[in-house]
Amino acid sequence: MWMLACLLLPCLLAAQEICDNGRDDDADGLIDLNDPDCACEIIEPKSLIPNPSFEDLNCCPGSRSQLNCAVDWIQASEPTTDLIHQCGWMGWEEFPPPQPFPDGEGIMGFRDGRVIRDGAPETNWKEYAGACLLSPLLTGTSYRFEFDVGFVDFQQSPPIDISFFGTTDCEYLPFGTGNEAFGCPTNGPNWKKLGEVRVSSGGRNAWVKASIEIVPEENIRAIAIGPDCNATFSSVSTYYFFDNLLLADLEVFELRISEVAHPCSPDFTLSVPANPEYGYQWYLGGVALVGETAAALSRHYGEGSYQVRITDAQSCRLTETYEYRIPVYRTPDRVAICEDDVYRFGDRRLIESGAYVDTFPNRFGCDSIVSLQLEVIGDTYDTLEATVLNGELFEIADYGFRAAGEYPLTLTSSLGCDSLVLLKLSSFDIFIPNAFSPNADGRNDLFQPLAAEELIASIDMQVFDRWGNSVYRGAGWDGGDMPPGYFVYTMLIAFRNGTEKMFSGGVTLVR
Repeated sequence: MWMLACLLLPCLLAAQEICDNGRDDDADGLIDLNDPDCACEIIEPKSLIPNPSFEDLNCCPGSRSQLNCAVDWIQASEPTTDLIHQCGWMGWEEFPPPQPFPDGEGIMGFRDGRVIRDGAPETNWKEYAGACLLSPLLTGTSYRFEFDVGFVDFQQSPPIDISFFGTTDCEYLPFGTGNEAFGCPTNGPNWKKLGEVRVSSGGRNAWVKASIEIVPEENIRAIAIGPDCNATFSSVSTYYFFDNLLLADLEVFELRISEVAHPCSPDFTLSVPANPEYGYQWYLGGVALVGETAAALSRHYGEGSYQVRITDAQSCRLTETYEYRIPVYRTPDRVAICEDDVYRFGDRRLIESGAYVDTFPNRFGCDSIVSLQLEVIGDTYDTLEATVLNGELFEIADYGFRAAGEYPLTLTSSLGCDSLVLLKLSSFDIFIPNAFSPNADGRNDLFQPLAAEELIASIDMQVFDRWGNSVYRGAGWDGGDMPPGYFVYTMLIAFRNGTEKMFSGGVTLVR
Protein backbone atom coordinates (compact mmCIF):
# COMPACT_ATOMS: atom_id res chain seq x y z
CA MET A 1 0.00 0.00 0.00
CA TRP A 2 2.80 2.44 0.93
CA MET A 3 4.64 1.70 -2.33
CA LEU A 4 1.44 2.37 -4.29
CA ALA A 5 1.07 5.79 -2.57
CA CYS A 6 4.63 6.69 -3.52
CA LEU A 7 3.81 5.85 -7.12
CA LEU A 8 0.79 8.16 -7.06
CA LEU A 9 2.24 11.03 -4.91
CA PRO A 10 5.79 12.32 -4.26
CA CYS A 11 7.38 10.76 -1.21
CA LEU A 12 7.92 14.19 0.35
CA LEU A 13 9.26 12.96 3.64
CA ALA A 14 12.02 11.06 1.91
CA ALA A 15 13.08 13.96 -0.37
CA GLN A 16 16.35 15.83 0.14
CA GLU A 17 16.81 19.55 -0.61
CA ILE A 18 18.98 20.09 -3.66
CA CYS A 19 20.85 23.33 -2.99
CA ASP A 20 21.42 24.77 -6.46
CA ASN A 21 18.21 24.36 -8.49
CA GLY A 22 15.98 27.16 -7.18
CA ARG A 23 13.22 24.76 -6.05
CA ASP A 24 11.81 23.53 -2.77
CA ASP A 25 12.74 19.86 -3.24
CA ASP A 26 11.65 18.61 0.18
CA ALA A 27 8.43 20.70 0.30
CA ASP A 28 9.26 22.28 3.67
CA GLY A 29 8.71 25.83 2.39
CA LEU A 30 12.45 26.56 2.38
CA ILE A 31 14.46 26.84 -0.82
CA ASP A 32 18.20 26.29 -1.29
CA LEU A 33 20.32 28.27 1.20
CA ASN A 34 17.24 29.09 3.23
CA ASP A 35 16.97 25.38 4.07
CA PRO A 36 19.18 24.05 6.92
CA ASP A 37 20.00 21.10 4.64
CA CYS A 38 22.22 23.48 2.65
CA ALA A 39 24.27 24.81 5.54
CA CYS A 40 27.85 25.91 4.67
CA GLU A 41 30.60 27.66 6.55
CA ILE A 42 30.15 31.40 6.08
CA ILE A 43 33.28 33.34 5.11
CA GLU A 44 32.89 36.70 6.84
CA PRO A 45 35.74 39.18 7.09
CA LYS A 46 35.86 40.53 10.63
CA SER A 47 38.05 43.57 11.04
CA LEU A 48 40.86 43.36 13.57
CA ILE A 49 40.32 47.11 14.03
CA PRO A 50 37.61 47.68 16.65
CA ASN A 51 34.59 49.82 15.76
CA PRO A 52 35.76 50.00 12.12
CA SER A 53 32.98 52.30 10.89
CA PHE A 54 32.79 54.62 13.93
CA GLU A 55 29.25 53.47 14.78
CA ASP A 56 29.63 52.54 18.47
CA LEU A 57 29.56 55.74 20.54
CA ASN A 58 30.29 56.85 24.08
CA CYS A 59 28.70 60.19 23.25
CA CYS A 60 27.31 62.08 20.28
CA PRO A 61 29.86 64.59 18.87
CA GLY A 62 28.84 68.22 19.16
CA SER A 63 31.93 69.81 17.64
CA ARG A 64 35.43 69.14 16.28
CA SER A 65 38.16 67.03 17.95
CA GLN A 66 35.75 64.57 19.59
CA LEU A 67 37.09 61.22 18.33
CA ASN A 68 36.91 60.14 21.99
CA CYS A 69 33.15 59.76 21.46
CA ALA A 70 33.86 56.73 19.24
CA VAL A 71 34.31 53.55 21.28
CA ASP A 72 37.89 52.13 21.24
CA TRP A 73 39.38 54.96 19.13
CA ILE A 74 42.32 57.06 20.35
CA GLN A 75 43.51 60.53 19.29
CA ALA A 76 46.92 59.26 18.21
CA SER A 77 48.56 62.64 17.44
CA GLU A 78 48.59 66.00 19.19
CA PRO A 79 46.73 67.58 16.22
CA THR A 80 43.26 66.08 16.67
CA THR A 81 41.03 64.17 14.26
CA ASP A 82 37.27 64.76 14.12
CA LEU A 83 34.36 62.36 14.64
CA ILE A 84 31.51 63.15 12.26
CA HIS A 85 28.22 61.43 12.98
CA GLN A 86 24.65 61.88 11.84
CA CYS A 87 23.51 61.89 15.47
CA GLY A 88 25.11 65.32 15.92
CA TRP A 89 28.05 67.21 14.43
CA MET A 90 28.28 66.78 10.64
CA GLY A 91 31.69 68.34 10.13
CA TRP A 92 33.25 71.65 9.15
CA GLU A 93 31.14 73.89 6.92
CA GLU A 94 34.13 74.45 4.61
CA PHE A 95 34.85 70.68 4.39
CA PRO A 96 31.52 69.02 3.46
CA PRO A 97 31.83 65.20 3.55
CA PRO A 98 30.58 63.25 0.52
CA GLN A 99 27.26 61.54 1.14
CA PRO A 100 25.94 58.94 1.59
CA PHE A 101 28.60 57.54 3.93
CA PRO A 102 29.98 54.15 2.80
CA ASP A 103 28.94 52.28 5.95
CA GLY A 104 26.54 53.52 8.60
CA GLU A 105 26.21 56.97 10.12
CA GLY A 106 29.74 57.76 11.35
CA ILE A 107 33.04 58.75 9.71
CA MET A 108 36.36 60.27 10.81
CA GLY A 109 37.89 63.49 9.40
CA PHE A 110 41.57 64.47 9.39
CA ARG A 111 43.96 67.13 8.06
CA ASP A 112 47.23 66.77 6.18
CA GLY A 113 48.74 70.19 6.91
CA ARG A 114 46.81 73.36 7.60
CA VAL A 115 47.03 77.10 7.01
CA ILE A 116 46.76 79.45 9.99
CA ARG A 117 45.09 82.84 9.91
CA ASP A 118 47.96 84.92 8.56
CA GLY A 119 48.30 82.53 5.61
CA ALA A 120 51.42 80.71 6.84
CA PRO A 121 51.27 76.93 6.31
CA GLU A 122 51.87 74.57 9.22
CA THR A 123 53.49 71.91 7.06
CA ASN A 124 53.75 69.23 9.76
CA TRP A 125 50.22 69.61 11.11
CA LYS A 126 49.21 65.98 10.57
CA GLU A 127 46.25 64.34 12.23
CA TYR A 128 46.14 60.60 13.04
CA ALA A 129 43.67 58.23 14.68
CA GLY A 130 44.81 55.10 16.49
CA ALA A 131 43.44 51.90 18.00
CA CYS A 132 44.53 48.79 19.84
CA LEU A 133 43.80 45.76 17.65
CA LEU A 134 41.34 43.06 18.71
CA SER A 135 44.15 40.57 18.13
CA PRO A 136 47.71 41.18 16.95
CA LEU A 137 48.97 41.04 13.38
CA LEU A 138 51.29 38.06 13.39
CA THR A 139 54.82 38.06 12.02
CA GLY A 140 55.02 36.69 8.48
CA THR A 141 51.24 36.51 7.90
CA SER A 142 49.66 38.31 4.92
CA TYR A 143 46.95 40.89 5.70
CA ARG A 144 44.93 43.39 3.72
CA PHE A 145 43.84 46.78 5.07
CA GLU A 146 40.84 47.94 3.04
CA PHE A 147 39.17 51.31 3.64
CA ASP A 148 37.17 54.18 2.13
CA VAL A 149 38.72 57.66 1.76
CA GLY A 150 36.47 60.71 1.37
CA PHE A 151 37.43 63.86 -0.57
CA VAL A 152 36.03 67.42 -0.44
CA ASP A 153 37.21 68.75 -3.82
CA PHE A 154 40.40 69.11 -5.86
CA GLN A 155 41.72 72.12 -3.92
CA GLN A 156 40.95 71.03 -0.36
CA SER A 157 41.48 67.30 -0.94
CA PRO A 158 44.21 66.83 -3.55
CA PRO A 159 45.60 63.30 -4.17
CA ILE A 160 47.06 61.94 -0.93
CA ASP A 161 49.40 59.16 0.18
CA ILE A 162 47.49 57.33 2.92
CA SER A 163 49.87 55.70 5.40
CA PHE A 164 49.33 52.79 7.77
CA PHE A 165 51.55 52.56 10.86
CA GLY A 166 52.00 49.88 13.50
CA THR A 167 53.60 49.36 16.90
CA THR A 168 54.26 46.38 19.15
CA ASP A 169 52.49 47.75 22.23
CA CYS A 170 49.38 49.83 22.91
CA GLU A 171 51.35 51.90 25.44
CA TYR A 172 52.86 53.80 22.50
CA LEU A 173 49.48 55.43 21.78
CA PRO A 174 49.31 58.41 21.60
CA PHE A 175 52.66 59.57 20.21
CA GLY A 176 54.35 62.99 20.04
CA THR A 177 52.47 64.20 23.11
CA GLY A 178 52.78 67.97 23.61
CA ASN A 179 54.29 68.60 20.16
CA GLU A 180 51.80 69.74 17.50
CA ALA A 181 54.57 69.76 14.86
CA PHE A 182 55.72 66.21 15.64
CA GLY A 183 54.40 64.93 12.30
CA CYS A 184 54.01 61.22 11.55
CA PRO A 185 54.49 58.36 14.07
CA THR A 186 57.87 57.25 12.67
CA ASN A 187 59.42 60.61 13.61
CA GLY A 188 59.79 59.02 17.02
CA PRO A 189 60.69 55.53 18.33
CA ASN A 190 58.57 52.37 18.51
CA TRP A 191 56.56 52.91 15.30
CA LYS A 192 56.97 51.44 11.80
CA LYS A 193 55.28 52.28 8.53
CA LEU A 194 53.43 49.12 7.48
CA GLY A 195 52.31 50.37 4.07
CA GLU A 196 51.17 53.29 1.95
CA VAL A 197 48.88 53.88 -1.05
CA ARG A 198 48.16 56.96 -3.18
CA VAL A 199 44.46 57.81 -3.47
CA SER A 200 42.68 60.40 -5.63
CA SER A 201 39.04 61.25 -6.36
CA GLY A 202 39.79 63.18 -9.55
CA GLY A 203 38.73 66.42 -7.87
CA ARG A 204 35.22 65.16 -7.01
CA ASN A 205 33.38 65.28 -3.70
CA ALA A 206 33.37 61.49 -3.45
CA TRP A 207 34.41 58.32 -1.63
CA VAL A 208 37.18 56.13 -3.04
CA LYS A 209 37.94 52.57 -1.88
CA ALA A 210 41.63 51.75 -1.37
CA SER A 211 43.67 48.96 0.14
CA ILE A 212 47.16 48.17 1.46
CA GLU A 213 48.59 44.65 1.70
CA ILE A 214 51.19 43.97 4.38
CA VAL A 215 53.30 41.19 5.88
CA PRO A 216 54.47 42.41 9.31
CA GLU A 217 58.02 41.66 10.39
CA GLU A 218 56.98 41.59 14.06
CA ASN A 219 53.75 41.18 15.97
CA ILE A 220 51.70 44.41 15.75
CA ARG A 221 49.25 45.24 18.54
CA ALA A 222 48.26 48.85 17.78
CA ILE A 223 47.86 50.91 14.60
CA ALA A 224 47.64 54.53 13.49
CA ILE A 225 46.19 55.80 10.20
CA GLY A 226 46.47 59.12 8.41
CA PRO A 227 48.64 61.04 5.91
CA ASP A 228 52.22 60.26 4.91
CA CYS A 229 55.29 61.75 6.57
CA ASN A 230 56.24 64.41 4.00
CA ALA A 231 55.74 68.05 4.97
CA THR A 232 52.69 69.52 3.20
CA PHE A 233 53.06 72.89 1.50
CA SER A 234 49.66 74.24 0.50
CA SER A 235 47.94 77.62 0.37
CA VAL A 236 44.81 76.05 1.93
CA SER A 237 44.12 73.56 4.70
CA THR A 238 43.69 70.07 3.28
CA TYR A 239 41.10 67.67 4.69
CA TYR A 240 39.95 64.07 4.15
CA PHE A 241 37.65 61.40 5.66
CA PHE A 242 37.94 57.70 6.65
CA ASP A 243 35.22 55.05 6.90
CA ASN A 244 34.76 51.26 6.84
CA LEU A 245 38.27 50.24 7.97
CA LEU A 246 38.55 46.50 7.35
CA LEU A 247 41.79 44.80 8.41
CA ALA A 248 41.83 41.00 8.05
CA ASP A 249 43.76 37.99 6.84
CA LEU A 250 44.37 38.25 3.10
CA GLU A 251 42.70 34.89 2.36
CA VAL A 252 39.33 36.19 3.57
CA PHE A 253 39.37 38.94 0.94
CA GLU A 254 40.07 36.45 -1.82
CA LEU A 255 36.62 34.90 -1.17
CA ARG A 256 34.67 38.15 -1.05
CA ILE A 257 32.07 39.65 -3.40
CA SER A 258 33.09 42.87 -5.13
CA GLU A 259 31.36 45.27 -7.52
CA VAL A 260 31.77 45.41 -11.29
CA ALA A 261 30.75 48.90 -12.58
CA HIS A 262 28.91 51.57 -10.58
CA PRO A 263 25.85 50.38 -8.56
CA CYS A 264 23.61 52.70 -10.60
CA SER A 265 24.85 51.43 -13.97
CA PRO A 266 22.68 49.02 -16.00
CA ASP A 267 25.90 47.04 -16.53
CA PHE A 268 26.39 46.54 -12.78
CA THR A 269 27.32 43.00 -11.80
CA LEU A 270 29.20 41.20 -9.02
CA SER A 271 32.21 38.92 -8.91
CA VAL A 272 34.56 37.00 -6.65
CA PRO A 273 38.24 36.30 -7.43
CA ALA A 274 38.45 33.36 -9.84
CA ASN A 275 40.29 30.17 -8.90
CA PRO A 276 40.25 27.14 -11.25
CA GLU A 277 40.23 24.82 -8.25
CA TYR A 278 36.89 26.17 -6.98
CA GLY A 279 33.30 25.62 -8.03
CA TYR A 280 30.84 28.54 -7.79
CA GLN A 281 27.09 28.97 -7.37
CA TRP A 282 25.42 32.38 -7.04
CA TYR A 283 22.31 33.04 -4.92
CA LEU A 284 19.85 35.92 -4.66
CA GLY A 285 17.85 36.02 -1.46
CA GLY A 286 19.17 32.53 -0.69
CA VAL A 287 17.69 31.06 -3.89
CA ALA A 288 20.06 29.73 -6.55
CA LEU A 289 20.49 31.71 -9.77
CA VAL A 290 20.42 28.67 -12.01
CA GLY A 291 23.30 28.63 -14.47
CA GLU A 292 25.33 31.28 -12.60
CA THR A 293 28.28 29.01 -11.83
CA ALA A 294 31.22 31.26 -12.78
CA ALA A 295 33.26 33.62 -10.57
CA ALA A 296 31.32 36.59 -12.02
CA LEU A 297 27.61 37.07 -12.62
CA SER A 298 26.68 37.06 -16.30
CA ARG A 299 24.12 39.87 -16.03
CA HIS A 300 22.32 42.39 -13.84
CA TYR A 301 19.66 40.78 -11.59
CA GLY A 302 18.55 43.84 -9.63
CA GLU A 303 18.53 44.72 -5.95
CA GLY A 304 18.75 42.12 -3.21
CA SER A 305 20.99 39.99 -1.00
CA TYR A 306 23.67 38.08 -2.92
CA GLN A 307 25.92 35.20 -1.83
CA VAL A 308 28.25 32.75 -3.54
CA ARG A 309 28.74 29.15 -2.52
CA ILE A 310 32.37 28.19 -3.13
CA THR A 311 33.25 24.51 -3.14
CA ASP A 312 36.38 22.43 -3.58
CA ALA A 313 37.31 18.84 -2.82
CA GLN A 314 37.49 19.49 0.93
CA SER A 315 34.96 22.19 1.79
CA CYS A 316 31.80 24.14 1.13
CA ARG A 317 31.98 27.84 1.99
CA LEU A 318 29.60 30.78 1.63
CA THR A 319 30.62 34.39 1.13
CA GLU A 320 29.20 36.99 3.46
CA THR A 321 25.98 38.54 2.16
CA TYR A 322 26.38 41.43 -0.28
CA GLU A 323 23.42 43.78 0.06
CA TYR A 324 22.84 45.47 -3.29
CA ARG A 325 20.75 48.61 -3.03
CA ILE A 326 20.75 51.26 -5.73
CA PRO A 327 21.87 54.38 -3.82
CA VAL A 328 19.74 57.51 -3.68
CA TYR A 329 21.59 60.82 -3.26
CA ARG A 330 20.11 63.82 -1.50
CA THR A 331 21.35 67.26 -2.51
CA PRO A 332 20.31 70.55 -0.87
CA ASP A 333 20.43 73.68 -3.03
CA ARG A 334 19.75 77.38 -2.45
CA VAL A 335 19.00 79.69 -5.37
CA ALA A 336 18.06 83.37 -5.59
CA ILE A 337 16.44 84.99 -8.62
CA CYS A 338 15.19 88.47 -9.42
CA GLU A 339 11.53 89.37 -9.31
CA ASP A 340 9.80 88.56 -12.64
CA ASP A 341 12.52 86.00 -13.48
CA VAL A 342 11.73 82.29 -13.94
CA TYR A 343 13.75 79.38 -12.53
CA ARG A 344 13.57 76.03 -14.33
CA PHE A 345 13.44 73.09 -11.94
CA GLY A 346 12.97 69.88 -13.89
CA ASP A 347 9.76 70.31 -15.87
CA ARG A 348 8.57 73.17 -13.67
CA ARG A 349 8.94 76.94 -14.10
CA LEU A 350 9.20 78.52 -10.64
CA ILE A 351 8.42 82.17 -9.93
CA GLU A 352 7.67 82.17 -6.18
CA SER A 353 9.89 81.80 -3.13
CA GLY A 354 9.58 78.50 -1.34
CA ALA A 355 10.88 74.96 -0.81
CA TYR A 356 10.70 72.51 -3.73
CA VAL A 357 11.73 68.86 -4.16
CA ASP A 358 12.36 66.90 -7.35
CA THR A 359 14.25 63.79 -8.43
CA PHE A 360 16.84 63.82 -11.21
CA PRO A 361 19.20 61.13 -12.53
CA ASN A 362 22.86 61.84 -11.79
CA ARG A 363 25.76 61.04 -14.10
CA PHE A 364 25.84 57.43 -12.87
CA GLY A 365 22.13 56.92 -13.44
CA CYS A 366 21.21 57.05 -9.73
CA ASP A 367 18.29 59.07 -8.43
CA SER A 368 19.41 62.38 -6.98
CA ILE A 369 16.75 64.01 -4.78
CA VAL A 370 17.28 67.78 -4.90
CA SER A 371 15.77 69.94 -2.14
CA LEU A 372 15.62 73.47 -3.53
CA GLN A 373 15.18 76.57 -1.40
CA LEU A 374 14.23 79.33 -3.86
CA GLU A 375 14.34 83.02 -2.93
CA VAL A 376 12.75 85.62 -5.18
CA ILE A 377 14.30 89.02 -4.51
CA GLY A 378 11.40 91.51 -4.52
CA ASP A 379 10.22 94.84 -3.12
CA THR A 380 11.16 94.28 0.51
CA TYR A 381 13.75 96.41 2.28
CA ASP A 382 16.92 94.92 3.70
CA THR A 383 18.31 96.96 6.59
CA LEU A 384 21.99 97.86 6.74
CA GLU A 385 23.38 99.42 9.93
CA ALA A 386 26.74 101.19 9.64
CA THR A 387 28.92 103.69 11.48
CA VAL A 388 31.16 106.48 10.21
CA LEU A 389 33.76 108.70 11.90
CA ASN A 390 32.51 112.29 12.09
CA GLY A 391 33.82 114.26 9.15
CA GLU A 392 34.54 111.14 7.09
CA LEU A 393 32.64 109.91 4.05
CA PHE A 394 30.71 106.64 4.18
CA GLU A 395 30.46 105.11 0.71
CA ILE A 396 28.16 102.38 -0.54
CA ALA A 397 27.84 101.58 -4.25
CA ASP A 398 27.51 104.98 -5.98
CA TYR A 399 26.34 106.77 -2.82
CA GLY A 400 28.31 108.73 -0.20
CA PHE A 401 27.13 110.12 3.17
CA ARG A 402 28.76 112.24 5.89
CA ALA A 403 25.83 112.79 8.26
CA ALA A 404 24.04 110.28 10.45
CA GLY A 405 20.51 109.36 9.40
CA GLU A 406 18.30 106.86 7.59
CA TYR A 407 18.58 106.61 3.81
CA PRO A 408 16.47 104.40 1.48
CA LEU A 409 18.67 103.16 -1.40
CA THR A 410 18.20 101.12 -4.55
CA LEU A 411 21.23 98.90 -5.20
CA THR A 412 22.02 96.35 -7.88
CA SER A 413 22.79 92.89 -6.50
CA SER A 414 25.32 90.44 -7.91
CA LEU A 415 22.38 88.81 -9.71
CA GLY A 416 21.53 92.06 -11.46
CA CYS A 417 18.35 92.55 -9.39
CA ASP A 418 17.21 95.85 -7.92
CA SER A 419 17.69 95.46 -4.19
CA LEU A 420 16.03 97.92 -1.78
CA VAL A 421 18.21 98.76 1.22
CA LEU A 422 17.47 101.00 4.19
CA LEU A 423 20.78 102.41 5.41
CA LYS A 424 20.82 103.35 9.10
CA LEU A 425 23.99 105.41 9.48
CA SER A 426 25.35 106.52 12.86
CA SER A 427 28.47 108.58 13.53
CA PHE A 428 31.11 108.56 16.23
CA ASP A 429 34.01 110.72 17.43
CA ILE A 430 37.51 109.84 18.53
CA PHE A 431 39.60 111.98 20.94
CA ILE A 432 43.41 111.97 21.09
CA PRO A 433 44.77 113.86 24.13
CA ASN A 434 47.64 116.38 23.77
CA ALA A 435 49.18 115.58 27.18
CA PHE A 436 49.40 112.71 29.66
CA SER A 437 50.96 112.09 33.08
CA PRO A 438 52.09 108.49 33.77
CA ASN A 439 52.28 108.86 37.58
CA ALA A 440 50.14 105.81 38.49
CA ASP A 441 47.33 107.94 39.91
CA GLY A 442 44.81 106.15 37.69
CA ARG A 443 44.11 109.23 35.56
CA ASN A 444 45.57 109.95 32.16
CA ASP A 445 48.45 107.50 32.75
CA LEU A 446 48.50 106.14 29.20
CA PHE A 447 48.71 107.95 25.88
CA GLN A 448 46.15 106.40 23.56
CA PRO A 449 43.05 107.39 21.55
CA LEU A 450 39.80 107.61 23.48
CA ALA A 451 36.72 106.05 21.85
CA ALA A 452 34.18 103.35 22.49
CA GLU A 453 36.17 100.10 22.74
CA GLU A 454 33.93 98.24 20.31
CA LEU A 455 34.69 100.76 17.52
CA ILE A 456 38.47 100.18 17.30
CA ALA A 457 39.93 97.02 15.79
CA SER A 458 43.64 97.86 16.10
CA ILE A 459 46.11 100.72 16.74
CA ASP A 460 49.60 101.09 15.27
CA MET A 461 51.23 104.11 16.99
CA GLN A 462 54.77 105.44 16.67
CA VAL A 463 56.22 108.10 18.99
CA PHE A 464 59.31 110.23 18.16
CA ASP A 465 61.44 112.64 20.22
CA ARG A 466 62.23 116.19 19.00
CA TRP A 467 65.22 114.91 17.02
CA GLY A 468 63.11 112.36 15.11
CA ASN A 469 64.29 109.27 16.96
CA SER A 470 61.65 106.57 17.42
CA VAL A 471 61.09 105.99 21.14
CA TYR A 472 57.99 103.76 21.07
CA ARG A 473 55.80 101.62 18.81
CA GLY A 474 52.60 99.94 19.95
CA ALA A 475 48.98 100.58 20.88
CA GLY A 476 49.32 102.68 24.06
CA TRP A 477 52.37 104.52 25.49
CA ASP A 478 53.14 104.72 29.23
CA GLY A 479 56.08 107.09 28.71
CA GLY A 480 58.67 104.40 29.45
CA ASP A 481 61.84 105.93 30.90
CA MET A 482 61.64 109.09 28.75
CA PRO A 483 62.05 112.46 30.52
CA PRO A 484 59.23 115.05 30.48
CA GLY A 485 58.92 116.91 27.21
CA TYR A 486 57.19 117.24 23.89
CA PHE A 487 56.90 114.31 21.49
CA VAL A 488 55.29 113.79 18.10
CA TYR A 489 53.33 110.74 16.96
CA THR A 490 51.71 109.00 14.02
CA MET A 491 48.76 106.73 14.68
CA LEU A 492 47.09 104.35 12.19
CA ILE A 493 43.72 103.28 13.59
CA ALA A 494 41.72 100.46 12.00
CA PHE A 495 38.01 100.63 12.86
CA ARG A 496 35.64 97.70 13.12
CA ASN A 497 33.50 99.13 10.32
CA GLY A 498 36.30 98.17 7.92
CA THR A 499 37.85 101.63 7.52
CA GLU A 500 41.15 103.00 8.79
CA LYS A 501 42.64 106.47 9.22
CA MET A 502 46.07 107.94 9.92
CA PHE A 503 46.32 110.58 12.67
CA SER A 504 49.39 112.65 13.60
CA GLY A 505 50.19 115.37 16.12
CA GLY A 506 52.07 116.21 19.28
CA VAL A 507 51.76 115.18 22.90
CA THR A 508 53.38 116.48 26.08
CA LEU A 509 54.72 114.02 28.64
CA VAL A 510 54.26 115.40 32.15
CA ARG A 511 56.09 113.84 35.09
